[in-house]
Order: sequence, then C-alpha cells, then structure tokens
Amino acid sequence: MTFQRDQVDTFIDIFTEKKQHIRSFPGCHHLELFRDINRPEIFFTYSYWEDEDALNAYRYSDLFQSTWADTKALFSDKPQAWSVEVLAVVE
Repeated sequence: MTFQRDQVDTFIDIFTEKKQHIRSFPGCHHLELFRDINRPEIFFTYSYWEDEDALNAYRYSDLFQSTWADTKALFSDKPQAWSVEVLAVVE
C-alpha cells in the first residue's frame, strides 16, 4: 500500500487501533506490518489465515469494511494484494 506522505502517521494510527481486532478475528493466525526501508510511504501487511473461507469472512466483515474505508482514503496509488501458498519453510 502506498500512502500520501502526509497521511503515513494517520495510517499507522489506524493500524495500531485495529491490529488486535484483526488478529482476534476468527481464523487469523498471524498479522504483521512491514514498511519499505527506502520508501517510507509504502507498507505491506502480512497475515496468515486458517483458510480462504476465514479470509473471505474477514473481507466481508464490518471490521474490514470500516478499516478499509478509513485506509483507502489515504492512498496515493492503487493497492495490491496477493494470496499465496507456502512452498518451503527453511529453518
């Protein structure tokens, strides 16, 4: 997600407020926020969901809808999202 530079702190505030609610949503096993070290207006969330049904339940929830409405107003570019599968774990 790429944010307007003057809206970065607002996004961080939104994430800080909502992260425990997202993490507590049924089926969410993990949630992290990453920031690009060279372009501090770019963020990535990484979340691990029990299955696609759990993720879709979140996507259609009031929690997501309200969080997304607040967040998308801050973007400076179209957001991107991917669903991926683990192919290998290196320990």
